[in-house]
Amino acid sequence: MPKVAYSKAERDHIRQLLIETGLELFVAQGIQHTTVEQIYTRVGISRTFFYAFFPAKEDLVIEAFYRQQRQILAYAESLRDDPTLDWREGVECFFRNLCSGGQRRFAIMSVEEQQTLSRCLSGETRQAFQKRQLTFIAKLLEIFGVRAGAQTVKLIGNLVFSTAIVSKAVPDTLPFLFPDAADEMTAFQIDAILDFMETLRKK
Repeated sequence: MPKVAYSKAERDHIRQLLIETGLELFVAQGIQHTTVEQIYTRVGISRTFFYAFFPAKEDLVIEAFYRQQRQILAYAESLRDDPTLDWREGVECFFRNLCSGGQRRFAIMSVEEQQTLSRCLSGETRQAFQKRQLTFIAKLLEIFGVRAGAQTVKLIGNLVFSTAIVSKAVPDTLPFLFPDAADEMTAFQIDAILDFMETLRKK
């Protein structure tokens, strides 16, 4: 007989499992190729019960990215505190993992996924997500000792995430770029971002 009542602690646990499972699948196969059914089936609940936690898939996507932000900040701190890496090596390692997967894999929304998500969110939710993104990037730069005003934070955020998006899009969704030069392109862009960030480091 299925369980008909859950305690608050059990519901909180299930909600966290849904977020964690969703994020794992988004990293592995992308948001577009991840279905609600895949998520709730892995967690072991019904479709109806899933929607008691998240009215739509997009609401879970937002929460999964908030979870990932905390993971990314923790990873950045581990690189900053690694005694075997100097500043540039640590930040470069971070960017390379963000762009290519590397040892740490993170979900990066493609252009199509961003467009789809944006269309499905209310204006208020979209603004809240952007505000959280801005705070996240500011914290990331703070971890790496970079002093920046709000507009520069936005600029660096755009540079970093556009580099990651293009890097992951070649050649599948950007077939007219030259795939054999993609790694070199990404390395060039990362070096340019690092050069700029180095001028803003706290002395």
